[in-house]
Amino acid sequence: MVKHQPLQVYERQLCLSCLTGIYGCRWKRYQRSHDDTTKWECLWSFILFCTFSLLLVWFYFWWEAHNDYSEFNWFLYNRSGEWSDGTVPILAATAAGFTYIAFLTILALCHVAVGQQLNLHWLHKIGVTAALLTTVISVISVTQMWGEEWDVVWISLQATGPFLHIGALAAVTALAWLVAGQVARAEKTRFQLMVVLIYLSVLLMLYFIPLSITSPCIMERGSLKAAPTIIGHQGAPMLAPENTLLSFNRALQRNVSGLEADVTISLDGVPFLLRDRTLRRTTNVRRVFPQRQYDDASLFNWTDLSSLNAGQWFLKDDPFWTVQYMSTSERWLLGNQTVCSLEQMLKLAARSNRSALLTLHRPPSNHPHHHDWVNLTLDSVLRSGIPQQQVMWTVDSNREMVRKAAPGLQQTSVQKLPLDTLHHKGISRVLLRYNQASAQDIKLYNENNISLTLYWVNEPWLYSLLWCSGVPSVSSEAPQVLRKVHYPLWLMSPDEYCLIWIFTDLISFAVVLGIFIFQNYHVIRWRMSGMRSYNPEQIMLSAAVRRSSRDVNNMKEKLIFSGQPQ
Repeated sequence: MVKHQPLQVYERQLCLSCLTGIYGCRWKRYQRSHDDTTKWECLWSFILFCTFSLLLVWFYFWWEAHNDYSEFNWFLYNRSGEWSDGTVPILAATAAGFTYIAFLTILALCHVAVGQQLNLHWLHKIGVTAALLTTVISVISVTQMWGEEWDVVWISLQATGPFLHIGALAAVTALAWLVAGQVARAEKTRFQLMVVLIYLSVLLMLYFIPLSITSPCIMERGSLKAAPTIIGHQGAPMLAPENTLLSFNRALQRNVSGLEADVTISLDGVPFLLRDRTLRRTTNVRRVFPQRQYDDASLFNWTDLSSLNAGQWFLKDDPFWTVQYMSTSERWLLGNQTVCSLEQMLKLAARSNRSALLTLHRPPSNHPHHHDWVNLTLDSVLRSGIPQQQVMWTVDSNREMVRKAAPGLQQTSVQKLPLDTLHHKGISRVLLRYNQASAQDIKLYNENNISLTLYWVNEPWLYSLLWCSGVPSVSSEAPQVLRKVHYPLWLMSPDEYCLIWIFTDLISFAVVLGIFIFQNYHVIRWRMSGMRSYNPEQIMLSAAVRRSSRDVNNMKEKLIFSGQPQ
């Protein structure tokens, strides 16, 4: 009895050896095979593609979430009690995982292109599984902790949609070479039709998807309104410690229209500026008052607060990676900041003729000023000498009393209320997070003389998008960045966008058609010639396009016999 081993392929192709070696650890010539990929390996290819797609979305999410990195770190601090830049390990892991999975996906496509069997090595299978599970767990965790941030994906698509469409169309057009090759090599008409229909469906969807793309930046240039005014949230916290006089001065140097601050009441009734519940992150309370470092900041009197350093933490933590670019004298100035009172900030705003946006935090129930905190803050505002019309008052508690005592204050709501309610309460301004106001809301507020301020806008793309939307003002942690945006990053009329869309589709269609004709030239010529039979010479000529999945053109095959007679 003679046993036959499968036909083995012997060819010297360094590129092919690298492909099969890296992907499936098949470095030797006789380990490569042109057999059809098994169903199990097809399943792993599908898992690989799904992992790549999920990581692509995850990577895009964190790329666009750059606007809110400081907010994410602040959330982590409130949960753990320790400050750290949580975005660094996430970005590093995401970049490494995406690069690895993208590399494997490209190798898989190359295998398909050269007709090699997909056989993912078990180490890569472990890596793909780990990447998939890690990404899924990360998505679930971020959704539970920071679910509202997913809105940045849909908002950013208004700024990147037209360009992502062109990129996706270019990628799918490039895949035409691979698809046409599969159609040319396939021997079953049903498989050919299925591949062509799936590819054409995706291609047609991309051709017409611009019908669903909407962006405020697709508008006539004459309709563009004035740039939104910029309010410095906590001053300029990327250039100096937040909520300090130096930070507010740095913001004023960037020509902001106003200053925004978080106000807390001290134990002896002095309003001061602090965002956190405790003093641990932004002061040296651990060294000065180690036994009280976890106490609520409002349980300290003003004398104790004035003795704390509010700048050394900035040099140590470098929350925005900006300290390394500062001189020695600047660092000395940063490291000698103190806790700022509300009255100090208001006097600075009054001297500079800038507005002030105040966000108040009520003291805990055991605080001696738990009930009169609004009165204390209002007294500090009136005592500072700042004109009332320059102060935006956001507190809903005792709003009627405040209106009577200081009728000039700009009553501001931090909730999206109906217009009737806003007018009834005498509210003329609305302060919302940038994802809470739709294009219809912005238009409605503008038409009804309600001034809208959106926070926190730190990236030029988001500022440009809101500029095109007609937003009158934004609150930002990066006024020095937004001040460099003198015009929206991109702006085009509907006619210009339509022209780009049609031109791109026509080029893509021409390229795809040319690729399919080139790849299937022999089949097309045979069918157009009307031939219905092959002679041996014709079979040899058409083998490149009508061959069995186990046949390989331009290769030497060796039949190996083994076994012992029985």
